[in-house]
Amino acid sequence: MARFSAWAVAKNALSGNRNWTSQWRKPDPKPSYDVIIIGGGGHGLATAFYLAKEHGIHNVAVVEKGWIGGGNVGRNTTIVRSNYELRPNALFYEHSLKLWEGLSQVLNYNVMFSQRGVLYLAHSPGELDAHATRGNAMRLHGIDAELLDRDAVARFVPQLDMSDHTRFPIVGGLLQPRAGTARHDAIAWGYARAADQLGIDILENCEVTGFLKKGDTVTGIQTTRGDISAPKIGVAVAGSTSEVLRKAGVDNLPIESHVLQAFVSEALKPVLNTVVIGAGGHFYMSQSDKGGLVYGGELDKYNSYAQRGNLPIVEDVHTMMLALCPQFAKLRLLRHWGGIMDMSMDGSPIITKGPLPGLYLNAGWCYGGFKATPASGWCFAHTIANDAPHALNAPFTLDRFNTGYTIDEGGSGPFPRLQ
Repeated sequence: MARFSAWAVAKNALSGNRNWTSQWRKPDPKPSYDVIIIGGGGHGLATAFYLAKEHGIHNVAVVEKGWIGGGNVGRNTTIVRSNYELRPNALFYEHSLKLWEGLSQVLNYNVMFSQRGVLYLAHSPGELDAHATRGNAMRLHGIDAELLDRDAVARFVPQLDMSDHTRFPIVGGLLQPRAGTARHDAIAWGYARAADQLGIDILENCEVTGFLKKGDTVTGIQTTRGDISAPKIGVAVAGSTSEVLRKAGVDNLPIESHVLQAFVSEALKPVLNTVVIGAGGHFYMSQSDKGGLVYGGELDKYNSYAQRGNLPIVEDVHTMMLALCPQFAKLRLLRHWGGIMDMSMDGSPIITKGPLPGLYLNAGWCYGGFKATPASGWCFAHTIANDAPHALNAPFTLDRFNTGYTIDEGGSGPFPRLQ
């Protein structure tokens, strides 16, 4: 606590902020651990934290090939919501939202969670009916939802173009008031610091090069910093899942990797008090605490492991943005990036034991990875600790793709690029 007191801020300001201590240790790998988590993003760090906090398992290593915050946890648009229609997704993401609501207190770190609401726009009467169906399902699951007519949308977000002749006319929307945004680097640093304080070893710049096996059972990993053994190994590496598990001899996962681009404009005075999602063109936008508009849209429709995208998506996203808010036309783009999405065959996640003995899999997050961070770690930790899923993640198995019990939230069929 004293490291981050008001006195510490004043003292370090006088020394040019050169004497701050590291927020987490930089340990050398031990020969063995009780659990190894591959992936030092939000999901991996959250899993390690909840293994220690909820299950008393402290002899855990988080193995990250780069640095903390360098993957998808630092490459997203920071939206947190639970406005899902299907019961497995609705209950899981609502649990995540509830964890978000108390996360700053739990981690003793301000994750800057702002419950400014998420508004899904409807661009036709049919789409408004679909939003009403989703909203009713949410309310039956105990999740907050409000259906807004055209006039209510205009009052709530006066920046929107509400004219009748725009490319995407607005006829209403579905609002989840408790939803909002959080700070992506804060969630990474908060979980890393809290996990470290519970004795978790965070091994940065430690890339997995192979797996140690006894028969079909995975008993450890080979890394650029030496071999490490453990009876339980969780994989939470988002868009790199296929590549990592291929090193264990698993090459038939029901996921594809695609690039999702995101954008930040130059800073503005406060102009947008909520998160706006244009479902008709798959566009989403909010304003950060620094003043920049944070926004994104569709996937690049080809498989890639590159953290960059192509110009057609850049044009498509900005066309949608200006159709909704033409007054932003003269804004300058400050920066943009790409994150690697592991798109599952039905658009819903995978949190399960397997696919080999000794392995546990956390993957298939599509667009939902950031908002799922707390519940993903919480459920994955439960699954690893108990060798069985929690009720919240029991539906998110690999077997569902063989048995036909898919969770197709978008109704897009078995096409990852369409989810």
